[in-house]
Amino acid sequence: MSEGPGQPSAGQPPPPTPDLPGSGDSAGPGPGASADPEPDYALPPDPFHRSGTGPGDPDRPARSAPWGTAGPGGVSRRLAGAVAAIALASALAGGVIGGYVATRAAGGGTNPGYSLGPAPRAVPQRSAGSVARIAARVLPSVVMIRVDGAQGTGSGFVIRGGYIVTDNHVVTLDGTARRTRLQVVLGDGRTLPARLVGRDTYSDIAIIKPAGGVSLPALPLGNSAGLAVGDPVIAFGSPLGLAGTVTSGIVSALDRPVQPGAGNGPAAPQVFLDAIQTDAPINPGNSGGPLVNRQGQVIGVNAAFDTLGGSMITGQGGSIGLGFAIPVNEVARVATEIIRTGHATHAVLGAMLNLKYAGIGAQIATLPAGHRMSRPGLPVTPGGPADRAGLRAGDVIVSFAGQPVSTAQTLLDAVRAQPPGARVPVTYLSGGQSRQAVLRLGSAGS
Repeated sequence: MSEGPGQPSAGQPPPPTPDLPGSGDSAGPGPGASADPEPDYALPPDPFHRSGTGPGDPDRPARSAPWGTAGPGGVSRRLAGAVAAIALASALAGGVIGGYVATRAAGGGTNPGYSLGPAPRAVPQRSAGSVARIAARVLPSVVMIRVDGAQGTGSGFVIRGGYIVTDNHVVTLDGTARRTRLQVVLGDGRTLPARLVGRDTYSDIAIIKPAGGVSLPALPLGNSAGLAVGDPVIAFGSPLGLAGTVTSGIVSALDRPVQPGAGNGPAAPQVFLDAIQTDAPINPGNSGGPLVNRQGQVIGVNAAFDTLGGSMITGQGGSIGLGFAIPVNEVARVATEIIRTGHATHAVLGAMLNLKYAGIGAQIATLPAGHRMSRPGLPVTPGGPADRAGLRAGDVIVSFAGQPVSTAQTLLDAVRAQPPGARVPVTYLSGGQSRQAVLRLGSAGS
């Protein structure tokens, strides 16, 4: 069999090796090596390969072989060692990482070094008109009122002279009691006995004063005549006995006719309000608390809230966004009269109204057929405001003080919202003809 190319024949000495530059007497390339390497290609010298250690001239360093050669002391050993070292390092790293993950899984994901970072400033900047700043100023003047121990609770607020304004239905347990035992719970938790100064059933306002002459900050009163729908408001009180509660909203309507009746007792409210309507949540226990504007001024007294199927005063269904407050201008007038005299006066029309009239407007009542009258026009009070303005029985008032009148209750609310002696324009229908007049309202005690 013939030998492969480049192999010596059997029994003959090998041919002399050509003298290549830099080869010296070193052995030729091993199997698989390139027979014609690039003359300029060379890897950096191996720092671990000392000169003279391989075959050839001991005074001349051995020529570095390319990666992948298999000669003695060649790079293939170093490559294999490097691969082995990398494999070992990978195995160790994989074991460590696997053990770390397994430890985290076994520990339920806890991390002793976990942190959310530092907390922000404890006291952020708040504008003077913010709810928080207003609440800080108003709350020291708001109290919770306990009636007959734990029989009932309500709210109140301090005005000039240390007097406390609240609702009549609060101090009378919704009209079931004329005389009750009153206590005032201050913002700092102190409980003081209080006495009734006076109350008014028509405006639902009562004035009480704590015993002992305790000095409490008075709240400033605003002007409810300047309110507009959409104005922001804040309600204070003790709903469900939770003292110091603050809720906010807007004025959702003005001059809302409201007659919140409660109970049939001797002190049952006979309330007629042209109320401020608000969506600030008002609940049982808020009654008597202040409704304030963004200047911290009282613009109303919380009096009632509407519920689905319950009384506006005693219903326990909770707020549905329909709360009602007594305008502070009326509160200020009534409170002043109560503090001065022990009672309040109210404007009167001087005519009886037909509460069963089904048409639009408020009809002055008529007497039954056959009734003998000593003077034409009764039941209009002789010499009273309606009589002097020319109104007669059967006339229908459709506008009062510039506001439309839809029912007799609407007219009663509008009359009670005016001070006694006020001059008010009215529009009425008489015999089918529209007429106008100016009423000078009368006065009657509560």
